[in-house]
Amino acid sequence: MKREYDIVIPAGQQRQRIDAYLAAHVENATRSKVQQAIRDGEVLLNGKYVKASTLIAPGDTIHVQLSRPAPPDVLPENIPLDIVYEDDSLLVVNKPAGMVTHPAYKNYSGTLVNALMYHTRVLSRPHPLRPGIVHRLDKDTSGLLVVAKDETVHQKLAKQFAQKITEREYWAIVWGVFTKPNGVIEASLGRSKSDRKKVAVVTDGKHAVTEFEVLQQFDYLALVRLHLRTGRTHQIRVHLAHIHHPVFGDPAYGGRKIVAGEMGGKKKAEVENLLAKISRQALHAKKLGFMHPVKNEMMGFDSELPEDMRAVLDFLKGLMRKRNE
Repeated sequence: MKREYDIVIPAGQQRQRIDAYLAAHVENATRSKVQQAIRDGEVLLNGKYVKASTLIAPGDTIHVQLSRPAPPDVLPENIPLDIVYEDDSLLVVNKPAGMVTHPAYKNYSGTLVNALMYHTRVLSRPHPLRPGIVHRLDKDTSGLLVVAKDETVHQKLAKQFAQKITEREYWAIVWGVFTKPNGVIEASLGRSKSDRKKVAVVTDGKHAVTEFEVLQQFDYLALVRLHLRTGRTHQIRVHLAHIHHPVFGDPAYGGRKIVAGEMGGKKKAEVENLLAKISRQALHAKKLGFMHPVKNEMMGFDSELPEDMRAVLDFLKGLMRKRNE
C-alpha cells in the first residue's frame, strides 16, 4: 500500500536537503525510508527526479509516494483501565493523557486497544487495529470514550456520532483574555502543507465548527467549555490556536509559548511554573452522552478533570486570591 503526499515548501523555509526535510515533515517517515523512495523514483521535486542531497527552496513542490508496512498483530496487554461503565453491549472508559487510543505506526503496544483486549475479548471488529473503537481522542487528550462490544452496537453508536446527536463536552485551559464570554469558531481544516504531521486552517479543507464558553477568566489564561458540531482531527486545538487562544501546554500548536502580551519577571516565572505542572495540552473530554443502542435509553457520563489540569487551575486560583487580598 502506498501513501501519497503533495507538499508546497512555504515562504521563509531555509534551503535544506530534501531527504531531511521530508523525514521531518511527512507523517511516519524516516530518513532511510525517504532515501529509499528517492532511489525508487517515488519523489519528484517540481516534477523532476532528485537525489537525496538535492536542496529544497521556498515555492518548490514535492510529490512523494511512501510504502506502508503491514501492521503486526495487536496483542492483549495487562494495562490498568479506568472503566466508568460496562454492560454486555459496551464500555465507557476514562482515557488518561499519554495513552494512544488504538495501534498505529510506531505505537503498536501500550494503547487503549491493547488494554481493552486484555480486559475483554468481546469487542466489535470494524478494523483489525481498532477493535471496539467508535471514536478517538488524541494521545495527550484525556477523557471519556465509548467502546462497542459487537458490530450492531458499533454501527448504531457510529451513526449517532455521524449524525451529531451524541453529547460531547470538552474542558480546556487556554491562553489569553477573551473579549466575549462565548462564541463559535468556524474554519475549514486540512493537513498542513508545510508539515504533514499537523492540521491547519485551509480554504479547501473539511468544514469544521467549534462552540466555546468561558467558564473562568484568569490574568492570562482561561478555563473554557467546548462543544463540537463536527469532529475533525485536532479540531479543538487548531481552532483555538486560530483565534489566538491556543490550548495551554500544547507543544504542536503554540501552547507552550507565551501568547498573552507583556510577560516579564514575576509573570514569566509564574508561566514557567505552570508549564512545569503539565507536559501536554490541557484538554479533557469531560462529558459524554449517547442513546444506548440496546436499552434505548439516554446515557450520560461526567468525569473529573485530571490531576495535571487541576494543579494548573489550583495555582491560578491561588494567584487570584493573593491579588484580591
